Amino acid sequence: MIEALLKHTNYLGAIALFIIGLYTVLTHNNVLKKVIGINIMETSVFLFFVSIGMIQFGRAPIIKLNETDIIYVNPLPSALILTGIVVAVSITAYSISLIIQLYREFGTLDLDKMLENKEEQE
Repeated sequence: MIEALLKHTNYLGAIALFIIGLYTVLTHNNVLKKVIGINIMETSVFLFFVSIGMIQFGRAPIIKLNETDIIYVNPLPSALILTGIVVAVSITAYSISLIIQLYREFGTLDLDKMLENKEEQE
């Protein structure tokens, strides 16, 4: 059992990161901390998908015609994750710009205080 756990440490790390991010999102009222928690969860998903593409003793998928019987690493998960990273960074930048506007409007990043201020304004 310990060998199986050591063999799949990437999966365990991805699960741990996802749990940390989920805990951060669920337990904090600060909007910026929630965005950071979501980023941690995204990172765990990226780690998980890249780990799926990893093959023990696999080589980069650069094919040489004179070499046969070589095991290559699957490049598709890595290519998809590069796209995911670009989307995640752009969504994070947009979220931070919205957080700045919320702070200018309400003077706080706490969700409960924002709701109180909104109710008082109405």
